[in-house]
Amino acid sequence: MRKRSLISIGVSVLLGACIQAPRSTAPASAIDLSAPAEGQLGMVSSAHPIATQAGLDILKQGGNAFDATVAVASTLNVVEPMMSGAGGYGTILIYDAQTQLIRFLDSSGKIPTAVDSDVFRVPNPDHLDNRRGPKAVSTPGNVNAWRALSDTYGRLMWATLFETAIATAHEGYVLDERTARIIRAAWKDFPKEARPIYGHKGDPLTTGEPLVQKNLAESLRRIATEGPAALYGGSIGEAIDGEMHRTGGFLSLADLSSDIAEWWEPIHITYRGLEVYTASPPSTAFPSLIRLGLMSQFDLSPEDHNTADMLHRFCESTKHAFWCRLSYAGDPDVTPPPLDHLLSENYWADQVAGFDSESAEPFVYPGATPNPDQHTTHFVVADRWGNIVSATQTLGNAFGSRIMAPGTGIWLNNSLSYCTFEPKGNPMDAHAGRRKLSGDCPTFIMRDGKPWVAIGTPGGHTIGQTVPQMVMNLVDFGFNIRGAIAAPRISFIEPDIILVEPGIDPAVISNLEARGHKIEVLPRLALGNAHGLTIQYHRNGNPVRFTGAADPRGVGLAQGY
Repeated sequence: MRKRSLISIGVSVLLGACIQAPRSTAPASAIDLSAPAEGQLGMVSSAHPIATQAGLDILKQGGNAFDATVAVASTLNVVEPMMSGAGGYGTILIYDAQTQLIRFLDSSGKIPTAVDSDVFRVPNPDHLDNRRGPKAVSTPGNVNAWRALSDTYGRLMWATLFETAIATAHEGYVLDERTARIIRAAWKDFPKEARPIYGHKGDPLTTGEPLVQKNLAESLRRIATEGPAALYGGSIGEAIDGEMHRTGGFLSLADLSSDIAEWWEPIHITYRGLEVYTASPPSTAFPSLIRLGLMSQFDLSPEDHNTADMLHRFCESTKHAFWCRLSYAGDPDVTPPPLDHLLSENYWADQVAGFDSESAEPFVYPGATPNPDQHTTHFVVADRWGNIVSATQTLGNAFGSRIMAPGTGIWLNNSLSYCTFEPKGNPMDAHAGRRKLSGDCPTFIMRDGKPWVAIGTPGGHTIGQTVPQMVMNLVDFGFNIRGAIAAPRISFIEPDIILVEPGIDPAVISNLEARGHKIEVLPRLALGNAHGLTIQYHRNGNPVRFTGAADPRGVGLAQGY
């Protein structure tokens, strides 16, 4: 878990929607088992077809997965502006085929040095508003991470990687219903700087209308020509610093100038003889591995998928892992989680021995209440050489803090909203100058020493619950990548609710309720928006076939070539 080197959403809305929702009668077998996308020379899956195509274009130009990652990420900034971008942060897991190393690149940044965490909790009368607006803005790390990938592993010129993003922002693209709906929902909070971009004659843009972002195009052009310095100290950084001063935010030009992307060793466990890797602290992805470890103590066959017994065990496992996150997450340089203990067979066996097979255990907080993210994006890329990237990036909430520095077109995150503010001083509080702890969970599954699967999802604290279910779908239940992603899911939601997607047998739901689980059935598939790929190899070790899938919960595209 030692650092290797350094380089210079509301769930309450879902609950409100699902409490009145009728119980689904869709059969449990209603899972998309159709063939996934295929390719021989590479695969890209992202949340928007334009971004997927941007990545494929880079691969076809001779670029590798790391080059394509920058193209996909910068284009998502344009075509999915509410989810991620230059003003955001994230978690990137990479496999370098040349060295055969898996590495974790953290772009979550550090909490601004001027932060006063008391503004985010009672008795401050504005504590809830402060979690949304300028005071919630933390140091955005994405652009430095993009450059770290390019400098360390890329093949193409930096400026080339932004061509699609710049052109799409300048020329515009047609809004889909999903993006138009999110713009409409956030419109009342948009600053005057953003309204002429996202609206027309005082009203938000609607489905089918073009979204043109000339200011964003210019910012991306500056980043392409000047490098990250344009944001971390240059004209874009100065504009952000000025807006923070004007609106009362904590982020400063000094915070931006001192930002770095950090490379870390990932963490992993053995699950059914396969190695499952994810991001290490300062990420809080480790509960995903705890869930898999606990489930590894039970024998599972394909017939067990989403049965009452299997889901009951997962409910108990996921609640315990959630408790572990609240109890142990911390900056690895200050309060490192005891991962040697939490990721051990003995620990899993001891915990499972205490599970009641017929009764749900109520969730008891260890003393801290989380605030889950809601809006994020994930994408995966693989190339002909076997390099792989699984990346999760976010602004926090939709359009982040709803702050846009004049002239930049860049939305700033509300990262600090997702700290844990009670009790004061707990490891996940907003500690000035410390690392921001992110719950993203990009994941690789290794088979016979080589990457087999790259997968991940957005979804706030449901991320670390969705990923293990997809892993089990692949490993235990024999689904292909499309079926593993499409299958209905469940998720624990604090204080003690289990959300259930349509497609799970109503008889199973009734059985879970009889065991004491408090079930809320969602009106539609809504837990995450995952993307994944698989790789098959020739006996000489070279990749020969890629498959990929985009989540039917979103509007993304998986495509190979």
